[in-house]
Amino acid sequence: MKNYKLLMLTTLIISGCSICYELIISAVSSYLVGDSTLQYSVTIGLYMCAMGLGSYLSKFMKNNLFNWFVSIEIGVGAIGGVSALILFLANLYLESYQLVMYLEIIIIGTLVGAEIPILTRIIEGDEENLRVTISSIFSFDYIGGLVGSIAFPLLLLPQLGYFATAFLTGTMNLVAAMLIIYKYAGRIKRVWGYKIATAVLFAGMVIGMLFSENISNYIENGLYRDNVILSEHTKYQHIVMTKHRDDVRLYIDGNIQFCSMDEYRYHEALVHVPMAKAEKKDRVLVLGGGDGMAVRELLKYEDTHITLVDLDEEMIRICSENKNINKLNDNSLKSDRLTIVIQDAYKFLENNTEPFDVIIVDLPDPNNEALNKLYTNVFYRLCGNSLTENGIMTVQSTSPYYASKAFWCVNKTLESEGFFVKPYHLQVPAFGDWGFNLASKKEMDDVFQLDVETRYLDENNVEALFCFGKDELAANVEINGLSRPRMIEYYMEAVRNWE
Repeated sequence: MKNYKLLMLTTLIISGCSICYELIISAVSSYLVGDSTLQYSVTIGLYMCAMGLGSYLSKFMKNNLFNWFVSIEIGVGAIGGVSALILFLANLYLESYQLVMYLEIIIIGTLVGAEIPILTRIIEGDEENLRVTISSIFSFDYIGGLVGSIAFPLLLLPQLGYFATAFLTGTMNLVAAMLIIYKYAGRIKRVWGYKIATAVLFAGMVIGMLFSENISNYIENGLYRDNVILSEHTKYQHIVMTKHRDDVRLYIDGNIQFCSMDEYRYHEALVHVPMAKAEKKDRVLVLGGGDGMAVRELLKYEDTHITLVDLDEEMIRICSENKNINKLNDNSLKSDRLTIVIQDAYKFLENNTEPFDVIIVDLPDPNNEALNKLYTNVFYRLCGNSLTENGIMTVQSTSPYYASKAFWCVNKTLESEGFFVKPYHLQVPAFGDWGFNLASKKEMDDVFQLDVETRYLDENNVEALFCFGKDELAANVEINGLSRPRMIEYYMEAVRNWE
């Protein structure tokens, strides 16, 4: 067995690479298409099936096993290394993104599935050695999978992004091929051809890594209508900022968060409607809202102290330092009346013991399971626990026109927790018809008194926000719960309908 330590190291490498390819394809598809549960489930299931096919096909590879093994490593490295790039290009230029995704999974999975059976046959000897061989190979295989699955979300993706991560993973497969080529050159036919192929592809992957930012800029300029002026992949999300003349837009995971030309409409409705109904305004909690726009509006109330809870520290940093956003949020994130807490909103509410007069829930749309949790009955129950008896809460609730079931799901879920709820909406040109749900523990009257300067809202048009057309209503909507998530289903149905 000591003669095959290098092959065991190779097993560790290729296993880590294999799990990374699964995660790259799943993450990119979730980013581009949404519905992360579906994307990860399809990718894992199809990938495992393709691995089974590759394992079956390996039995027909009877001779020249080193040649087969090196060829497979080169193939996996080449295709896997450009996997993210292929998916983004398919999304940009082809109608059949899903077909490209499936083909990519099947090809990579089939090649990966043949690796371990061939490696086992290379190492196997007598029955005693075979027993040790199989246990050792699978031990290294599982350890490599663990390394890859931990490194991808914690190190590779946040630091390198999709493209550089894929190129680096492809490079590691090529390194595995090189190790075998140079260690067992005498057992590989036409070895010089393999040396040249791995060297050329290795150089290509390195160049891809070095120019990954340029590639990312090119791709993102195709995904977004305006010039990309900022693109950062944080631990939790991908943040992109675009600019065309005076029009600055911020996107999180491909979804627009604000447009500088009309964001005041959204944030005035989000902030001043609940503040107009609040008996007290001393303590306000903002969940989400890391761009500082809601805080900007809240700072118009002189005696109000604000606690902002956001999961992503990098989001806060960008919106505190970027001059384009500072111009919009009036440097609100640096106010001495603001306390910033970097924490998951759900966790914050679980541990909070101080009641708030107003709670503003300004979270991204529920397009994945992590966000869906923040639209459940349990989450709203926690909000109620942190709200004073006379307090007011408002919840960003997607569009009552484009995603009517999702909007009314928020409404019904709030009501299920004993809140008195008033839905309202307005036109935000960058978003279309956008809605909110105003909630309190006591019944609310219909009188709204605005005490601060605004650009859009006044005491006359605020009443009109509570009127809905018949085409914005939805029947037979269920409550969104932790154990039975319905919101993401409603939301993704709306996305498919309007694509």
